[in-house]
Parts: sequence; structure tokens; C-alpha cells
Amino acid sequence: MTGQRDTKNTILQQYGALNPHPQSVTDETFAGNDFFDPCDIVQVKYEMLRRVRVEGQSVSHVASAFGFSRVAFYQIQAAYEEGGLPALIPKRRGPKHAHKLTDTVLGFIDRCRAKDETLRAPALATMIREQYGFSVHPRSIERAFVRRRKKGH
Repeated sequence: MTGQRDTKNTILQQYGALNPHPQSVTDETFAGNDFFDPCDIVQVKYEMLRRVRVEGQSVSHVASAFGFSRVAFYQIQAAYEEGGLPALIPKRRGPKHAHKLTDTVLGFIDRCRAKDETLRAPALATMIREQYGFSVHPRSIERAFVRRRKKGH
């Protein structure tokens, strides 16, 4: 069973559905039951919502037993009502793309590198901070180079 558990957890992690705190799920249904899995965050959230909506249990009690705050419960509930089951899959947090590395900044990098091909990401990050007044992590610049190479720039 341990091999199956590891495989399932790997798949859950790939889809962003692995509960980072399965030990916080103290509800007795999830204890010792192969079907109810505290590591499956989508299942935990759905069962939590079902308990309140179908069984009429209190939000405070259910949220606590499933490892969430009341505020988180209401956020999960709103997401489910708006988007159904897929909305229970956690979304990737943070920026979705290189929002600081605009075409203008990338053009600046290109001009700097045309003058000096030995410039690397840390030096370019310093030059961007001096020119534009914001910081860009050198790794973000390196990823931008890779993306541009893939696109044929």
C-alpha cells in the first residue's frame, strides 16, 4: 500500500492537489479509511463543503476538523460556487509571467549585451535597477534568455 500511496501523492503533487498539511485533517472519516484521503486537498475541501451544505454542520466545527480557518472555508465555498470542482484545485500563486521584463527592458538588455557580450545576469540586474528603478532577480533574466532562445530571438 505504501507504493500506491507514494504514487498517488506524486500524481497529486504534479496536479497541485497534494495537501501540504494532511495531519491537520482531524475529521474521523479521514482516519483509517482508504477512500477518504487527507492528502487529496480537492477531496478534503469538497467533503468539508458537503458537510456544511448537506449535513448542516457548523462552519466553525467543520473548518477546524478539516484543517482550515472559517475565512478559508468561505473562500473555498465561493470558489466552488463560481467554478465547481475544478475551482477547488489550488492555483499557482504569484506572477504568471515575467511582468518586470517587458519588451522595453528586454530591449535594454539586448542593447547592453550588444555593447558587451560578456555581461551576465547579475550585472544586468544591477544595470536594470539603475536604469529603471526596480529590481529583477538574475535568475529571472536567465529564464528570459532561455525563453527568447526557444522563440528564435
